[in-house]
Amino acid sequence: MIQAVRGFKDLYGNEVRCWQHIEKIIKKSFSLWGFEEVRIPLLEKTELFQRGIGDDTDIVEKEMYTFTDKGGEQVTLRPEGTASVIRFFNEHKLYGSEKFFKFFYLGPMFRYERPQKGRLRQFHQAGVEVLGEASPLAELEVITLIMHLVEKIGIKNVELKINSLGCNNCRRAFRENLVQYYQAKQSGLCDDCKRRLQVNPLRLIDCKSEGCKSLASDAPLITGFLCDDCRQHFEALKKLLREHEIAFTESPQIVRGLDYYNRTVFELHSYDLGAQSAVLAGGRYDTLSANLGGVDIPAVGWAMGLERVVSVINNERLPEKENLVFVAFLGDAAEKEALSLIYTLRKAGIKADFDIFKGSLKSQFRKASKLSAKWVVIIGEEELKKGVFQLKDMESGVQTAVTKTELISNLTQKKND
Repeated sequence: MIQAVRGFKDLYGNEVRCWQHIEKIIKKSFSLWGFEEVRIPLLEKTELFQRGIGDDTDIVEKEMYTFTDKGGEQVTLRPEGTASVIRFFNEHKLYGSEKFFKFFYLGPMFRYERPQKGRLRQFHQAGVEVLGEASPLAELEVITLIMHLVEKIGIKNVELKINSLGCNNCRRAFRENLVQYYQAKQSGLCDDCKRRLQVNPLRLIDCKSEGCKSLASDAPLITGFLCDDCRQHFEALKKLLREHEIAFTESPQIVRGLDYYNRTVFELHSYDLGAQSAVLAGGRYDTLSANLGGVDIPAVGWAMGLERVVSVINNERLPEKENLVFVAFLGDAAEKEALSLIYTLRKAGIKADFDIFKGSLKSQFRKASKLSAKWVVIIGEEELKKGVFQLKDMESGVQTAVTKTELISNLTQKKND
C-alpha cells in the first residue's frame, strides 16, 4: 500500500474543521486591516531564494526542495512567502500605481527538515507584507494585527519579543566585534558555525546547537552598535507599542534565520507550545526588493506557522457544526418526493442529506445520528397520502406533522435565527 511521503500530512474530520475555523478568522482579520490577498506560485526560480534568503542560511544550504525541470532550469518549491511577494510586486510593476501596499498570502511552504510536532516538510503559513512605509508606523500596523489575530483565534500565554538589527553601517562594527569574540572560542562551535564564522558570523547567534547557544548568551549585542537613525527608529517603535498598550520584551539575541532583515525583527511566542514556542516571526526588510533587482522600497512583514497555531487550539473551542436536516424515506414514490425536498432545502441554503443506499428506516436513523443531524424529515406512504411530512427534532425527540411549505418556512427561520 502506498503511503504519504514522510513529513507530508493528510487532514480530515475535526482537524479540517479546526483549520477552516482558523483560516476564516485569519482572512477576516487581514481584511479588517486592509490587506489584499496575493496568490503566489508554489514553484519559483531557485535564484530568487538564493539571493533573497541568503546562500549561507540553513534554508538555502540544507532545506530547499530544489530540482532541475525538463527545460533545464533550476526551480524550488517555495520555502517561504516574502521573496515571492517581492518578486510578484516587481514583475508586475505595481510600484508605478501607488506608493503604499498591503498584501497577505495563505498556503503551503516546503522545507526538507526532520519532521516533528508543529513542523512538517509541507507546512502552511499565513503572512502579511507592508510595502512603501519606512517609519515605525508600518511595524505598528503589522504588530497590532498580530495581537488582534491571536486574541480572536484564542492563543493564550503569549509574549512578543522585539529587537533591532540596525542597518549595514551598524552591522559592520558589530560584525567585527562578533568575529573577535568567536575566534577565541572556535573550539566550542559546531562545524556549521566554524564555517559561518568566515562567511556570515551573524548566523552564529541563531544556531540551535546547545554549545553554540551557550556561547551566544555572552556574545556582543547588536543593540550596542546601533547608529543614531536606527536607535531612534527602535525607540520610536517601542514608544508606539507602549502607547497602544502592547506588551513586549526586548530580546537582543533575536536575529532571525533569513539574511534580508534589517532594523526591526520580532517573534511571538506561546508558552503553551513547550520548547518550540514561536508562533510567528517577522521584521523589516528595506533592501530586499533592490537586492532582487527591483525598486528600492521599504517593507515589513511577518509569517505565522499554521501547524503551530492548530496545535494550541483545543477542539472544544471550535464552532458548532452547521445544523443538518436528514431526510428519511421508504418506497419509490417517497424517494422522488424526498430528493425534490433535499434539493429545495439546499437551494435555500439549508444543509441537507440522505442515505444513498436507501436502507431501512432504522438504519437511516442510525446514519442521521452519526452525521449529528439536528432534524430528521420522515416521508412514507402515509405521509404522501396525507400531504404532510413528519419533522423530528433529534435533541428533544418531539415529532410533528407539517406540510412541505411549512417545513421549508420553519427550517429557513431556524437557519436565520
